[in-house]
Amino acid sequence: MGMSRRILLSGGTLAAAVAAMGGWRVLNAAPRPGEAGTPSPTPAGGFPFQLSDAEWRAKLSANQYAVLRKEGTERPYSSPLNDEHRKGIFACAGCDQPLFSSTTKFDSRTGWPSFWAPLENAVGTEDDRSFGMVRSAVHCSRCGGHLGHVFNDGPKPTGLRYCMNGVAMTFRAAAA
Repeated sequence: MGMSRRILLSGGTLAAAVAAMGGWRVLNAAPRPGEAGTPSPTPAGGFPFQLSDAEWRAKLSANQYAVLRKEGTERPYSSPLNDEHRKGIFACAGCDQPLFSSTTKFDSRTGWPSFWAPLENAVGTEDDRSFGMVRSAVHCSRCGGHLGHVFNDGPKPTGLRYCMNGVAMTFRAAAA
């Protein structure tokens, strides 16, 4: 009995140490079992903007690649875009498609840039059943890059919270 308790405590200590060292991000950036790191499902005919895996790796930073192409998640509060409050457009870091207007951005206090609505036809969604839950994953409608998830706990007028990975986007400030 004492041996089992010791093993259990050791495992909990190890998990806490990995999480404290940022392992949470590394674990979430890894491909899910059976997916082999493939991008979001491709619609019939494919996405309008396509690159080979080698081209994506050359175009994107390691963190952008992990999120956009391998459906990873950045650490909360790690993106400068979370604190971006100027007027402008948030675009896909993979293909530069405009995704969200700053007029729909709000502080969700979750640690990720959040919006209550995307620009028209800018994103698509699909069921994400990873980690023992059902969520709606959000991807760029032009290149299929994974952006984050959408939840039904946002503000009016939509009641939606598009919780996006900042590393998956760029920001273009509006002309003054």
